Amino acid sequence: MSRGWDWESGEGLLRLDDPGEWDLAFERGETRLGTAVIGLAFHCSLAEASPRIARAMRLPDAAQRGFAFTAAGHAARLNGELTPELYAALRAEGPGGVAEHPIRDTLTFVPFRKLPPWFKRRWVYAAVRDRLEAWWLGCVHGIEDAWRAVRGHSS
Repeated sequence: MSRGWDWESGEGLLRLDDPGEWDLAFERGETRLGTAVIGLAFHCSLAEASPRIARAMRLPDAAQRGFAFTAAGHAARLNGELTPELYAALRAEGPGGVAEHPIRDTLTFVPFRKLPPWFKRRWVYAAVRDRLEAWWLGCVHGIEDAWRAVRGHSS
């Protein structure tokens, strides 16, 4: 245990700010690397955290892989951009799974002009889908209100 990081319980790993410590833990085969990579996303530069986040996205433990994708979403929020390797990892995983929220975070917090082509297409798709869904729900609510008014008068 160093500087309050307990790899056994995971205590303090969200405060991890040393990429070298993460690398050593990876070499030792620690089990909470996904949790720790969130700490790197919060406390290190994108250039330092990105290769470790990408490596954690390939961990065998599904929960820790999920934390790595969460770290990518946080990196997008904090930096307003991602590295090509993180864009590639998110695209490879695709929407609908563990990468759904990090992809949405990327589309929300990274300026459109900085997005790679696949993410730009995804942004347009999400914007159109959200607009159509809002229109559809508005129609449904209007019909429900009208139906309620008609039923109220016929009673």
